[in-house]
Amino acid sequence: MYYYYDATYILVIAAFFLTLFASFGVNSTFKKYNEVYSSRGITAAEAARKILDANGLYNIRIEHVSGNLTDHFSPKEGVIRLSDATYNSASVAAIGVAAHECGHAIQHQTGYVPIKIRNGIVPVVNVSNALSMPLFILGLILSIGPLAMAGALLFGMVLVFQLVTLPTETNASRRAMKTLDEMAILEGEELNGARKTLTAAAMTYVAAVASTALQFLRLVMIANRRRR
Repeated sequence: MYYYYDATYILVIAAFFLTLFASFGVNSTFKKYNEVYSSRGITAAEAARKILDANGLYNIRIEHVSGNLTDHFSPKEGVIRLSDATYNSASVAAIGVAAHECGHAIQHQTGYVPIKIRNGIVPVVNVSNALSMPLFILGLILSIGPLAMAGALLFGMVLVFQLVTLPTETNASRRAMKTLDEMAILEGEELNGARKTLTAAAMTYVAAVASTALQFLRLVMIANRRRR
């Protein structure tokens, strides 16, 4: 019996563990600081409202959404949605997460360049993502190396999107920490807890970029073998 060994599986395994490690980090950090409460006693939703109003974003709504850490800002709808774990919580972790989403709203208000780029390439990324794997697999089945390589390169647009997304996320966290400090929403060790929570969250985006880069490398390696 013969066994087929593909060395590129190592890249898949590495990508899996990177994502797993980052997910564990953000969940454990959030859980830890979700038990540390703000001395001011305001909830994450109340803190978000204060930050938005202070920046003149009275039109941005704050809504409750189900799920755990499903918090997000929807620019098209003009709404920040805070999850079950965040909305009514007065923990420093929840307030940090809410402030981060406010950071995204402020980015749109100020015309932050990376977020404009990210929004501009979304249609291209969606089309590339939809076509990449069908072309790649078809290229392998038909033994057409250039077709498989085209699919791999289209998958690379997902990596480009994630690379552009990374600075928007880190910038939103910096804005959040600065605002929480300047408005005295959190103080001292409370700020430290919020910072650690947002840093752990940022690592999930770093891991996503690294994971996608490894997957992209694997596809290119496989397609290149077919070209030979």
